[in-house]
Amino acid sequence: MNRLVIFDCDGTLVDSQHNICAAMEDCFVSAGLEPPARERTRSIVGLSLVEAMREMLPEAEPDFHAALAESYKATFLAMRRQGLADEPLYEGISDLLARLDGAGWLLGVATGKSDRGLALCLEHHGLSSRFVTLQTADRHPSKPHPSMVLQAIADAGAAPETTLVIGDTSYDMAMACSAGATAIGATWGYHETDRLLQAGAHHLAEHPLDILELTKVLA
Repeated sequence: MNRLVIFDCDGTLVDSQHNICAAMEDCFVSAGLEPPARERTRSIVGLSLVEAMREMLPEAEPDFHAALAESYKATFLAMRRQGLADEPLYEGISDLLARLDGAGWLLGVATGKSDRGLALCLEHHGLSSRFVTLQTADRHPSKPHPSMVLQAIADAGAAPETTLVIGDTSYDMAMACSAGATAIGATWGYHETDRLLQAGAHHLAEHPLDILELTKVLA
């Protein structure tokens, strides 16, 4: 059975915090709303856009959530076209991916990004060829539903017991647990350690390369 490591993207592979917060603020202002506090925006990173808007504005109507999500996507796309959407890799990620690949682990991504957004991000960093399975919000229910992980496992010919999910949010941890995979919380991302543990994280990693030691234990 193949061994698989599934990564979240925002807050785990890349630090897109500034972009996400700026786009959220812009789309709220465009809709005549007060911009949300950045701490609030960080708390919903990882959810699909419509679900994120529902969390941000629970009293609003579904049509408004959908319209706000479309406004966010348009804002983010404009930022990218203007060269303003900087999504740097976290220190150690490139090395981690290369070493996991060299050790025989298959790699995948499960993200709230769109297909287009993920493809552009991975292409920018020259990482597209590293991953055998890419799961996005375009084709799945929002995290923490296990659909993304289950599809990635099927694509890779792996099994839940041979799969690790690396993510920085409580949604990633809950998703992994629901799929029967091992959940590893990335503490360099957007959710606090307590939230990761409460959501079911089996292990925590303070730096990307810490994951190498965990794979030795769990192999």
